[in-house]
Amino acid sequence: MQAVKLTISGKVQKVGYRNWFESHALELGLKGYVRNLPTSQVEAIVVGDREKIQEMISRSKQGPVHADVTDIQRLELNSAEYQFEDFQIRR
Repeated sequence: MQAVKLTISGKVQKVGYRNWFESHALELGLKGYVRNLPTSQVEAIVVGDREKIQEMISRSKQGPVHADVTDIQRLELNSAEYQFEDFQIRR
């Protein structure tokens, strides 16, 4: 198990990015959450299999059709400290 925090920059708010991210995370069997930040970025905590997280990061670089991702910052977390039942959008 691995846990990472992603901070996604670019045109990622008001383009359906959180909904898009949630559907892909669920498809990959990942747990955690995604939310908008007041900085116009999107933050996601993703927990799961290392390969599936890597796939999610690769997909996140593209995002939904109206998004324009310019950067993704990745921070490794201690997976023991992050326990989630599912994946959800936080407000």
